[in-house]
Amino acid sequence: MQIDVAKQLGAVTRSVRSTEVEGKQAAVVVATQTYPTSADDLWNAITSAERLPRWFAPVTGDLRLGGRYQVQGNAGGTILECAPPTHFKLTWEFGGDTSWVEVTIESLGKESARLTLEHTAHVSDHWKKFGPGATGVGWDLAFAGLGRHLATGATHSPEEGMQWMMSEAGKSFARGSSHAWRLAHIASGADPDAAKTAAEQTAKAYTGEA
Repeated sequence: MQIDVAKQLGAVTRSVRSTEVEGKQAAVVVATQTYPTSADDLWNAITSAERLPRWFAPVTGDLRLGGRYQVQGNAGGTILECAPPTHFKLTWEFGGDTSWVEVTIESLGKESARLTLEHTAHVSDHWKKFGPGATGVGWDLAFAGLGRHLATGATHSPEEGMQWMMSEAGKSFARGSSHAWRLAHIASGADPDAAKTAAEQTAKAYTGEA
């Protein structure tokens, strides 16, 4: 895999905000990137069972409103909202916890579209330890894979992705992403020292140095 680490990290806009879900405190991790393709093509790339394995992972199930899906080796859930080609929302169920992912696509012209992903999770011990990078770094990696796929048509398997993650370039990406989410965390009002500690824990987890 070939990814310009600095360029890709700089292409994503990140923010964090607080909310409440089901009467409990929650945090929203938001990532946005503009891609050089049409809104229709971007929608197809992120929802098609045929294209998802090329840059993300195999996804099985009933990929329509109300259906259940399963990401190979990762989360599963229910599709709560679906309005092609601009919006979907789903539950993200993993390790006994449920969070929520909402994706919006905005057309900026024939060959430009903006993707915004919001991942909402209850504030748990896991969040307190790792902060927004716990999910944010993973989505940064997904955004990178999507960008590579859209730009070149390239395909990579989850195994190739893991090999790259353990390379020096991959570790640099994880550290850079963790730092970027640290800055977004601080901008949201988090204690700088706590945000720094959480980002360091996240980087170590992703680079295998924990």
